[in-house]
Amino acid sequence: MLRKALRKVKNTNGLIVHSDQGFHYQHISWVKTLEENNITQSMSRKGNCLDNAIIENFFDLLKQEIYYGEKYNSIQELIRSIHKYIYWFNNIKIKEKLKGLSAVQFRKQSCYDIENF
Repeated sequence: MLRKALRKVKNTNGLIVHSDQGFHYQHISWVKTLEENNITQSMSRKGNCLDNAIIENFFDLLKQEIYYGEKYNSIQELIRSIHKYIYWFNNIKIKEKLKGLSAVQFRKQSCYDIENF
């Protein structure tokens, strides 16, 4: 599956693959393939599911909001839907934890505050 994905990715420099510590993610062929493609491997600590909690939550929300119960006519249609969702999630969706701002607005505000401190 990794090799299939790599055939579709043009530039892997700076790419990070995060996983749990499953056997297949520690296997020499997996590790070697990542190294050969300049991909950084990141793993959760053993027995600590919280390392992955934020991204697991994001993917759960994504699946609930655009995947479950939906039918896509092509993989391209699904990919477009995912891209639109990520844009909405980062740029439009406001979050109470971020003082009613979107993630991008909050980040810009935080950078502005730091620069003008």
